[in-house]
Amino acid sequence: MTPATPAGIPVVSPVPLLLIAHGSRDPRSGAVIERLVARIADTRPDLPVAAAYLEHRGRRPLPVARDLTGGTGGLVAVPLLLTSAYHGRVDVPAVVAGIRADLPDLHVRLGRVLGGDDAVTAALDDRLAAANVSTVDGLVLAAAGTRDVAARRGIARLARRYGARHGLPCLPAYAAAGDRDVPTAVAELRASGARRIAVLSYFLAPGRLHDRIVAGARDSGAVAVTEPFGSTAGIVTATLTSYGEALRSVDSQRIRQPVLVG
Repeated sequence: MTPATPAGIPVVSPVPLLLIAHGSRDPRSGAVIERLVARIADTRPDLPVAAAYLEHRGRRPLPVARDLTGGTGGLVAVPLLLTSAYHGRVDVPAVVAGIRADLPDLHVRLGRVLGGDDAVTAALDDRLAAANVSTVDGLVLAAAGTRDVAARRGIARLARRYGARHGLPCLPAYAAAGDRDVPTAVAELRASGARRIAVLSYFLAPGRLHDRIVAGARDSGAVAVTEPFGSTAGIVTATLTSYGEALRSVDSQRIRQPVLVG
């Protein structure tokens, strides 16, 4: 039954939010995602929200979607991804299509990936400030890596924009499946004259690939490496922005392929 106000006006409950994360064998990653769920719930206590995972640890999207909605009404799925690489272009849309097929009475909207949002850029600023480095003359934007050329171009654009924002050279680097790793990026910056180089982690949560970034930063003599975004205010804002945009979409029935706005 739909709740009503004392004046008899129906109260419309918000459309539930399903966060779809990649998933990791590393328990630190799942703990970060669950803290993000808690932060969103604190920010929007009226909004039913839960996380699901594409693989490894944690529950899969279909049963979580069923629990959130009872299989009817509406649902917004937001990918907890920072690029529109394979998982964003293929895996998440396929999962959403499966939910629609198995729960035909549920209207599922698909939000965009988080990467490229201004709030994510602000989160990079916050993480760099938290690293407490007095002087930096070069930056490395370090991502997980992907074979998707368009996604790598998006990371490269973001690195250029972020460096220009701070008046510093900023090179992209990758933990895997990229054209430049962190030690190579640090060496390139040193060759151009930079001496105090900070590595910016373009990761939501810690895990094996982030550990590789940290090791590369340490071994190459970078003065700092920032923490993953985690459940910071910028990621909460970016997630809720994607949720709101999906709700406003006039073409929400069509599975959209998210694009990284680098």
